[in-house]
Order: sequence, then C-alpha cells, then structure tokens
Amino acid sequence: MKENFDNALKLVLVHEGGWSDHPRDPGGATMKGITLAVFQRHYGTNKTKDDLRNISDEQLKAIYRTDYWNKCLCDEIALGLDYAVFDAAVNSGPGRSAKWLQAAVGAPQDGAIGPVTLTNAAGKNTIDVINSACDRRLSFLRSLGTWSDFGKGWGRRVENVRASAIGMAGGQAVTPSVDYETVRKGSSGEWVRKLQSALGVHVTGTFDQMTEDVLKSKQTSLGLQADGVAGRNTYRALGLVQ
Repeated sequence: MKENFDNALKLVLVHEGGWSDHPRDPGGATMKGITLAVFQRHYGTNKTKDDLRNISDEQLKAIYRTDYWNKCLCDEIALGLDYAVFDAAVNSGPGRSAKWLQAAVGAPQDGAIGPVTLTNAAGKNTIDVINSACDRRLSFLRSLGTWSDFGKGWGRRVENVRASAIGMAGGQAVTPSVDYETVRKGSSGEWVRKLQSALGVHVTGTFDQMTEDVLKSKQTSLGLQADGVAGRNTYRALGLVQ
C-alpha cells in the first residue's frame, strides 16, 4: 500500500543497520542496506566508500523507493505483504522477491510483478501468501554457501519480517520457530526423519522417492503447493513447527 512505504522503510533499516564491509558478504561495502554499486548507479561512478558511508536521508529514501518499493509495485500490494516483498527485494533483489511472491500466488515466475501477479495476490489470503513467500525466501538463503557465516542473522530477519508483516495484515504477530531445515529428495538427517514420521512412512532419514510421493499427496490434501519440498508451511501444517 502506498501509505505503508515510510513505515516499511523504518523496519527495513532496523535490519540493515549501518556500515558493513565484510569480505565474505557477496554484496560488498554496504551502508544502511545500500551497496556501493547501487549508490554509484544513482549518484555517479566516482562515488567512493566514504561517500556511501555519508549517504543522506534523502538519497537513501530515493534509492529504496525507486529500486525496491516501486520496482515491486508495492503501492498496489496488500498491507503487510507489501512490506514482506519490499524487505525481500532489499535483501535478495527485486527479481527474486518477485519470483517468491509469484510462486506463492500461482503466477508465472518471470521476476517482474505485473497485473497477473497482483490479481492472483488479491484473490488469496494475505497471511497465507506472506508465509509462503517468506518460506521460499528462507529456503533460498539456506541454500547459499555463505549461510554458515550469515545464516543466523538472515534467519532471524526473515522470521521478524514474517511476524511484522502478519501483524500488519491483521494476524497475530508472533515470532515463529526458525529451528528447522528445508528438505527435498536427496536430503538426509534429522528433519527428514521428522518429516517421514509425520507422514507415516518408513523412517530412514533419507528423502527417497516414496517420501516425495507421499509428501506431494499430503501437500495437495492440505491445500499446499505440491512441490515435494518440505519447508515451514509444510512443517507447520504437519504440526512440526509453530
């Protein structure tokens, strides 16, 4: 919603913090969530890290609105979901955020939010879409090689965003558990065993074809996307997480 930009930006900045130039951070030098590359694209390639560290409030707001909020058409997205889409765009790029939303609402995943995506989103329960989009975002982050360095903070951020977005949308703003692992065919370990037990299949700890088949059938019966991937929405429906 158009009226939610200022509030959503304040929440984004809580997570973005201040200056960062960690050698393992793929985004490189960053100030309040704005990378040097983005800053230079807006204000000139001659801008340095020192210039970025001294970015003005006006420059900051203009970049966030142009590159993230407007690009994802957040003015036209329901309250709460707009914030979830916006924060994901800032953290992982507008294209990825758009695809997570599109997957959540059953629209073609082309990475560009348009009339079909907006129509589909408007026809679904906003809280369900927030949960689904956040699940996909977290699954992507867990797949990154830098999860071991930044995963704890990323996980907290996604779940805080989820809780705040649900609160905006009129739901109960609780912070759910982040202690789970997204699993799919080929995965193994504790969460595969938990999943298999919940599905009532033979518990081996290895995600095989039978587990995938039963999971897809269960997801369909629960009204979930039958993708054969167990993430937070599936675990929650099975009673394994909050």
